Amino acid sequence: MAAPARPWQATVLTLYPEMFPGPLGAAIAGRALAEGRWACRTVNIRDHATDRHRSVDDTPAGGGPGMVLRADVVAAALDAAADDTPVLALTPRGAPLDQPRVRALAAGPGVTLLCGRFEGFDERLFARRAIEEVSIGDYILSGGEVAAMVLLDACVRLLPGVMGAAQSGDDESFESGLLEHPHYTRPALWEGLEIPEVLRSGDHAKIAAWRLERSRADTRLRRPDLWQRHPDAADRSPSGARYQKKEE
Repeated sequence: MAAPARPWQATVLTLYPEMFPGPLGAAIAGRALAEGRWACRTVNIRDHATDRHRSVDDTPAGGGPGMVLRADVVAAALDAAADDTPVLALTPRGAPLDQPRVRALAAGPGVTLLCGRFEGFDERLFARRAIEEVSIGDYILSGGEVAAMVLLDACVRLLPGVMGAAQSGDDESFESGLLEHPHYTRPALWEGLEIPEVLRSGDHAKIAAWRLERSRADTRLRRPDLWQRHPDAADRSPSGARYQKKEE
């Protein structure tokens, strides 16, 4: 499959442009980058500082530890890099990134990412620019660069022609709102454990039913937060009762 006329564009605003593409230059994301299916452009925020020290941060208003990225400097970098892609800031204050949002971003022209550092961004930046705040999880990183790589990897793998098989991602965790079913491969017997008999039966209907049942059960037990948002959570059929009984 030929590369698209215009690749999916990733623009990353960061204090550490040398970090990119980093791991995104390897494996399927790296192959797609080499084939021109997506492009990665970095913008050094520090290049838009106006003083002789190239300052990008300052002390927090009101006092406190750490430093805060200046709204004027970051906005200047963002304005200079502006294109037709949505702007997302990687910050723990943002909405959790999920698969539906990833699919929507991958279906668009690309994305512009703001990578935070220190104590984060001056809040006035979000009042004066159209920026979506996104978080990849409830934990602390040294900066937004690694989070940006997570988001980009999630998007790039969904671009046309990137994954080897067209349906290879359809059954993965979160695509249907459920965790993916367990996987097995040879040898059939390993350390006293056998591959479930149904997966060796050759009966594709039974295999599909088993996989769906395991996805539902595992989501209910391992990720009750996901299960409560899934339509199957309201299931009061005998199969739904079976999952509840298993958990109790």
